[in-house]
Amino acid sequence: MGVNLPNGWKPRHYQAALWLALQAGIKRAIYTWHRRAGKDDVALHWTARSLIQRPGTYWYMLPQASQSRKAVWDAIDPHTGRRRIDTAFPSEIREVTRENEMLIKFKNGSTWQVIGSDNYDSLVGSPPVGCVFSEWALSNPAAWSYLRPILAENGGWALFNFTPRGRNHAVTMFEAHTHDPDWFVEKLQAPQTGVFTANQLATELSELQAENGDDDGEAIFRQEYHCDFDSPIVGSYYAGQLAKMDAEHFGEYEYDPAVPVETASDIGRTDDLACIFFQKHHLRIHVIDCEIEAGKDVTWFAKLLQDKPYVYRVGGEVNHGPHVLPWDAVPKTFASPRSVIQQLAGFGVRTRIAPNLDVQDGIQALRAILPRMFFNVGGATPTAAQKRVRKLVDALRNYQRLWDDERKVFKKIPLHNWASHPADAARYLALSYTEDNPNVKPSVFRPPTMNEAWEGPIQSGEVRL
Repeated sequence: MGVNLPNGWKPRHYQAALWLALQAGIKRAIYTWHRRAGKDDVALHWTARSLIQRPGTYWYMLPQASQSRKAVWDAIDPHTGRRRIDTAFPSEIREVTRENEMLIKFKNGSTWQVIGSDNYDSLVGSPPVGCVFSEWALSNPAAWSYLRPILAENGGWALFNFTPRGRNHAVTMFEAHTHDPDWFVEKLQAPQTGVFTANQLATELSELQAENGDDDGEAIFRQEYHCDFDSPIVGSYYAGQLAKMDAEHFGEYEYDPAVPVETASDIGRTDDLACIFFQKHHLRIHVIDCEIEAGKDVTWFAKLLQDKPYVYRVGGEVNHGPHVLPWDAVPKTFASPRSVIQQLAGFGVRTRIAPNLDVQDGIQALRAILPRMFFNVGGATPTAAQKRVRKLVDALRNYQRLWDDERKVFKKIPLHNWASHPADAARYLALSYTEDNPNVKPSVFRPPTMNEAWEGPIQSGEVRL
């Protein structure tokens, strides 16, 4: 096509190790580099080279689709004054550029599109053969679960770059593959690369502290320039509290058949779902399991509850059902003439509604009971349920206030991202939590099967809604 790729670009000296590894055939790479180190530049130019050599579909994934345009599509290279994508993908190799869709179709049949991890499963067309997960620490980890088997089957590649946001799924992946010969794994801190002088770094630290306070400013600096995995997550509602909790709160807390199970779920007007399974042990709350799903309906949720090997509470102090739902499960929806609670009642699922209080009230309620919560995350070889609880803990660590980039302050409302639904479920747990009367021995029941719910009367003691 008359163009040699990468188009007039060469990796900087500290970027060369990653570039050479990719050239040598590495198909999985995760790298955390400091701010302004060129994480996206390498990824864009590698993608350009790949899509010419192997025609196919390529994705560039940001945490949210809404931020993709500003962060990648319209981003300007300060060295050239041109859009980064125009440098990486010169016009000579393009056939069509669709600005609205943030999609480029190339003359050899390849396509490249900028998307968000919040809508990865809604795209149609050919599955990707190459995918960049930019700012992986802020992205929905379910996106990789979805794409992993696809890329494994077609021999595709995946690059993950991130700035640390505490010890979440990105750090877990980084550490899990540190000694894996099939992965390229690298951390580059600002003092290692020479991008900034010592005086520039000192000035940046001083300015960040002046703008955000000493503690938050230092945390941002450690996070952005030293790639510190243990730096506090600035703006997080629960990360600091979770970090201070004893190791005893995170371990083996499996299902106890002698104790009834309750749930708290975020399910209502959307098809995103998060459900927390927990047991009360005197003054302790054991989170034994969790389900975080997208694209699931009420029928799926009812079957999920029935298929779990748990015995649910019906009596005692909690006499309105063991399954807590948000207030928006009460109104009817356009999708169904019956509300969520009415639909669940048809399957014999007893529910109660969490108090309809302000989000900040719910956050404070969860903060109050967090010290009493114990999470079943397991150890070196976690079970499936323990892996799901780990995702819940990651979500709580990443649930944070919305940043106002114009005013350079945090807003009083939460950022809506992949962590929102699990965090909301935990909030409903806190808002609806009540202590059991120790003098009342709770009764338990087995939820009816799907056939029983449809063909016979609801079990004695149930309430038809």
